[in-house]
Amino acid sequence: MVVGVPKEIKSDEYRVALTPAGVISLCQRGHRVIVESSAGAGTHIADEAYIEAGAEIADVESVWRQADLIVKVKEPQAVEYGRIKPGQLVFTYFHFAADEPLMHAMVKSGAYCIAYETVEAPNGSLPLLTPMSEVAGRLSIQEGAKYLERPMGGRGVLLSGVPGVKPAIVAVIGGGVVGINAVKVAAGMGATVYVLDVNLDRLRYLDDIFPDNVITLHSNAGTLREVLQECDLLIGAVYITGARAPVLVTRSQLSLMKPGSVIVDVCVDQGGCIETTKPTTHRDPVYVVDGVVHYAVANMPGAVAHTSTYALTNATLPYVVRIADQGLDALRSDLSLRRGLNVAAGQVTLSAIAEQFGYDFVSAENHLAAQPSLA
Repeated sequence: MVVGVPKEIKSDEYRVALTPAGVISLCQRGHRVIVESSAGAGTHIADEAYIEAGAEIADVESVWRQADLIVKVKEPQAVEYGRIKPGQLVFTYFHFAADEPLMHAMVKSGAYCIAYETVEAPNGSLPLLTPMSEVAGRLSIQEGAKYLERPMGGRGVLLSGVPGVKPAIVAVIGGGVVGINAVKVAAGMGATVYVLDVNLDRLRYLDDIFPDNVITLHSNAGTLREVLQECDLLIGAVYITGARAPVLVTRSQLSLMKPGSVIVDVCVDQGGCIETTKPTTHRDPVYVVDGVVHYAVANMPGAVAHTSTYALTNATLPYVVRIADQGLDALRSDLSLRRGLNVAAGQVTLSAIAEQFGYDFVSAENHLAAQPSLA
């Protein structure tokens, strides 16, 4: 199979979807890998490293035209829609629930869209979302701490406090992978941390593993109202597989928060869990609504591209190899990969987005049963 690796063109996206080690793995199995020139520059991987690993270097049009399988990091951008071929396999983060134009374009393209974020392991975990959720969760505290500084528009609060001055209060909505990593860093910096979740078993687990400066709270309207009044930094860390994030904090509730407090909505890729969330970029990451600083960069891990690229490709490479080896048969034989199939040759195979955007839902199993093998 011909595997194509385009350069990421989303604003301030520095990651790359395949490392030279991944090229070696694919070439050893007889696959041809074409990498767009300078695709690895943001991660400081030179074209020469890809060539030494066995890849060909080509321009962007050649990569898309020749590839049977496109491997990316972020969703195709508008300029890339016309490059996608019917029947082409595109393996990347899509987050369709937050991007209706992308949804319509991918249905129209006739491609097979396999979303990293909905690939699901037998134990219910999301192995290709997890590494970037770990990065984003930890980074959310780093960025939140920065924008709490007074010159950045924040309250001028140090997360750790100092002797004689109490530490900042950080509230994390959601006790999943993003949330647990945010809590880990905030607690380690000495902040007082509230973590809210609706799952009491999850709260019991978090209560057991974290130190005394972490306080677990059941997430409900009353508790959230109290927390909004207290916190200096609010982290949105709610995720529902394949669906839009629920809005948990409304515009009117911002008035409960302290002037200069900061919100980091890590859910922005899925529409955000704060009503006032809108996607921002690393070049222009924040905006202020009703005195509250909002950070809502839609590709947070791109800021730490070296760490993120290697963390992501460690997780994705086994799936990339499987798809390259077997084509659609990989989806037929591997339930985890099959759950990643969101759009298939013009049909919508993820029920949540079919319902959200008004498409007929066709199960991945039914679609694949009617298709010949691409292997």
